[in-house]
Amino acid sequence: MTQTLVLYDTLSNLPGNNWSPNPAKPRFILSYKGLPFVTVWVEYSDISVAMKAIGAKPNKRSDGTDVYPVPVLSDPNTGALITDSLEIASYLEKTYPEKAIFPNNSESLIRDPTSAKFFIGVRSIDVPLPWDATYGEDWALLEKGYNTAYEWYQKTDGKWFMGDTFSYADIIVACRLLWFKRVLKEDEWVRISSWHGGKWAQLLADVEKECKLA
Repeated sequence: MTQTLVLYDTLSNLPGNNWSPNPAKPRFILSYKGLPFVTVWVEYSDISVAMKAIGAKPNKRSDGTDVYPVPVLSDPNTGALITDSLEIASYLEKTYPEKAIFPNNSESLIRDPTSAKFFIGVRSIDVPLPWDATYGEDWALLEKGYNTAYEWYQKTDGKWFMGDTFSYADIIVACRLLWFKRVLKEDEWVRISSWHGGKWAQLLADVEKECKLA
């Protein structure tokens, strides 16, 4: 029997706590693969202390100093302790290959910079939230990113990024959408979810259903 995995995430005062897109990615994967897990919620100001305490690996800032991010995943079945959402995704795929999230060797397409064209529809969505003095410009940039993503989705015959095959790319898009839905004002989320005939609200709902999180 598989022992319960532990996912470390950032605490919030939102209903259900979760809000950050990166910790949401392993949550979606764990649920999709049907793996038992619990979430340990960590105050943002306590992340460094808490992650050092469990022996998590830090990332490096541009100045060379350590920074301790979440998500972090602890797997008592193997003793593994993994930092970074993509590294966690790779680990879960290799350790628990049932219900693949990187079908047809698509992980290499995400990791290889020379194959970035495959993933640009997802990556281009990663733009600033429209909150500051450049509000209008940020909205234009955000919509441009989703226009690109929509074009990539239109190249397939199915509802997923890879056609009829569900993959990690769809999880990434959904987690970004979930973030917007959780942190933006209601009218701002309605604005995003209405683009392309309601494509993005429907995609989020489809991914949540596929991952049994609906």
